[in-house]
Amino acid sequence: MRVLVAEDHAALAERIAEGLRDAGLAVDVVNDGCAALEQSGHTAYDVIVLDRDLPIVHGDQVCRSLAGKAARILMLTAAAEVDDRVDGLELGADDYLGKPFAFHELVARVRALGRRAPSAPPVVRHADLIVDRARHRASRGGLPLSLTRKEFGVLEILLAADGGVVSAEELLEHVWDANADPFSNIVPVTMARLRRKLGEPPLIETVVGRGYRL
Repeated sequence: MRVLVAEDHAALAERIAEGLRDAGLAVDVVNDGCAALEQSGHTAYDVIVLDRDLPIVHGDQVCRSLAGKAARILMLTAAAEVDDRVDGLELGADDYLGKPFAFHELVARVRALGRRAPSAPPVVRHADLIVDRARHRASRGGLPLSLTRKEFGVLEILLAADGGVVSAEELLEHVWDANADPFSNIVPVTMARLRRKLGEPPLIETVVGRGYRL
């Protein structure tokens, strides 16, 4: 899951980002509404954590612009009265969380938003492979798999494609953040490790010139 954190308080934004990364998510950070619109325009985010009181372009306008698109929006604000929550939801936000907040609740809400698409249920099965997205666990043939965050993320994307081909570029965009080098071999290296851990018979097919599929 790839997340954009749009928060004008730089220190808080980085704390949120690091916590989400520790939970296994790929996270980018911006500090104003203009940057949020620009970043979301060329990156396919699953969830946007959006501070309502952003500078340059207000968070309300950002929410209006992005509502109804692929990314789910979790709005953050220090104004947590009922009317404020209603306003945020009417702007098109999918969820609303007042500051201060418990960090484990933020992580749980982000994960829940990322699972909302019908094609990505909490528990996914493919042959004898079972992936529990909510608990971040995977097993094959009844045996648990010890996967890194990136390996788990790659597996999630392949499962969500439901037999479709996923390119290396798509994997890089959804599983890694903006700091990843697009010219590196990080995707094939991660794929090779994942295949070894999944074992035999092979589950992941390489489609020459196009990408990978389960």
